[in-house]
Amino acid sequence: MKPLLVLCVVCTLVVLCVSMTAEQKLKNCNDVRAAYSSKGFNVNDVPNKGVNGAPLKVCPQGFSCCTVEMEEKLSQQSHTEIKAPVSRLSTNLQSTFRQRHDHFDKFFRELLKNAELSLHNMFVRTYGMMYVQNAELFKNFFEALTRYYVSGGAAVNLDTMLSDFWADLLERMFRLVNVQYEFSDAYMECVSRHTEQLQPFGDVPRKLRIQLTRAFVAARTFVKGLTLMPDVVNKVSTVSASPSCVRAAMKMLYCPYCSGQVALKPCQNYCLNVLRGCLANQADLDTEWNNFLDAMLSLAERLEGPFNFESVMDPIDVKISEAIMNMQENSMQVSQKVFQGCGQPKPSVAFRSKRSIKDTGFNGRFRPYSPDARPTTAAGTSLDRLTTDVKKKLKHAKKFWSTLPETVCAGERIEAGDECWNGTAKSRYESVVIANGLANQGLNPDVEVDITKPDTVIRSQIAALKEMTSWLKAAHSGNDISVSDNDEETSGDEESGSGCDSPPCDDIYFSTPPNPGKPQVPVLAKDRSNGGVASQGGMALALCGLALALLAPHLR
Repeated sequence: MKPLLVLCVVCTLVVLCVSMTAEQKLKNCNDVRAAYSSKGFNVNDVPNKGVNGAPLKVCPQGFSCCTVEMEEKLSQQSHTEIKAPVSRLSTNLQSTFRQRHDHFDKFFRELLKNAELSLHNMFVRTYGMMYVQNAELFKNFFEALTRYYVSGGAAVNLDTMLSDFWADLLERMFRLVNVQYEFSDAYMECVSRHTEQLQPFGDVPRKLRIQLTRAFVAARTFVKGLTLMPDVVNKVSTVSASPSCVRAAMKMLYCPYCSGQVALKPCQNYCLNVLRGCLANQADLDTEWNNFLDAMLSLAERLEGPFNFESVMDPIDVKISEAIMNMQENSMQVSQKVFQGCGQPKPSVAFRSKRSIKDTGFNGRFRPYSPDARPTTAAGTSLDRLTTDVKKKLKHAKKFWSTLPETVCAGERIEAGDECWNGTAKSRYESVVIANGLANQGLNPDVEVDITKPDTVIRSQIAALKEMTSWLKAAHSGNDISVSDNDEETSGDEESGSGCDSPPCDDIYFSTPPNPGKPQVPVLAKDRSNGGVASQGGMALALCGLALALLAPHLR
């Protein structure tokens, strides 16, 4: 009798246990209902009791608090949630480099405007009306520099523009220092043709051409690089997740809901495999992205040193004034060579009738540029601060694409240790973490990836990064290859194209010795004009003419 009684008690306890377990399972769906509605979904989608999960397409098909309709909605939600952290990181990166682009671009443009204003103010004080009457020459000079900065060689041939500027300046100054003569347009064309031979401005034009070319190529190419970065990130961020990625994300993020474990988070390695599968194409950007960033960092160092845009533009008024001084100092020799080559000009009747030689006793000179007078704005300037800041940001952006899975699968999004969701249950994740990149995803246990079909958008951005890197490397040597290379013209000397290796790329500053030597002016081939050499009296008149020009503002 006793054994029978014991058996009855045992059976009763088993029935009660099973009943309590079932009741507990039914109650678990209440947690799901609360969690599901917190996502903004209709709580009525969730069954009050556990249902057969056989119809489910992604999650385990045993006892389930999910329906097919819930699974579809949670799949969409998982797509949004897996994309959100990547989008946020991408948006932050875009914003960072858009701001840096705007800072650099604004700085370079303002530096150009300030340099033009500085030259204008200095020349008005120094030359008065003589400058004002010729101000359009310098205005056009700065406008051309600005167009080159904005559009490069496609808009302005820098070598040609600079040659034309110096030829035009020579023509105007030649008339001033030889005011006692009359010159026809044909005669002045002869003078302009021999500008490089005459070297009336000393070595300033050659050095300034090298400095301007290197600084402008470096500045505009660096700004173009800052423009490309957010553009690449933006285009890559438009790449949609594949259906298999969405399926894997749903399984990782919301299948725990279906078993009533709403607080259960995925294992870290499980998360890494899902994200590496979903971001397989993006990871392939990493190599060219890092090459591009290295090239940007190298060019930033050039901007801080020998290609410093600010150190070129700040004292450009002084440099051009030094060139004018050189012409003034050597006006006699220059005029003699011109008269030998282009012919003896006719005396000006108007000059003789205006003023006698005794009225022209002013022998002033423009103050030469010395190392002590060099502008001190290059040390600790805004450009230095900008480059220091942007270099930190560029270094931080390295490996951005390959580390996205690690960045996303961290913190509160995952569960460390073994008490985590492994895709089927609350247990250790046993699979090996797959390496980054499309080619490695054929072995991914959690995301089906077609490794034979690279994403076309991402491949086009890889090509864009490669091209920009080649431009940056060329700019690092002072060469601009960002426009079509149909223009084969070069000036023929060793600085053509402003290419350089390390020693020639040292900064070039202009220093005038106390008694500058006279430049060697080659004899010009004589044009078919009246021959003759200027007399000593003519040279005296030439200097008097220049003195008048310089004295004019002081006499008013």
